[in-house]
Amino acid sequence: MRYAIVIEKAEGNFSAYVPDLPGCVATGTTADEVESQIREAIEFHLDGMREDGVTIPQPASRVEYIEIPA
Repeated sequence: MRYAIVIEKAEGNFSAYVPDLPGCVATGTTADEVESQIREAIEFHLDGMREDGVTIPQPASRVEYIEIPA
């Protein structure tokens, strides 16, 4: 499965979340680190859902960029 992630710059770190998996979040000191951390968080989150017998949602979110003239 391929889930969209959102990475945001905070004051002293980066954070990431998965729109299709509420509660699945991660933080890191760099964008690369948080990307690695959210990958692990997704795997952990999905394993927990499986153990709890919860249906795993299919990825539905889309990411697009819109160009706005400066």
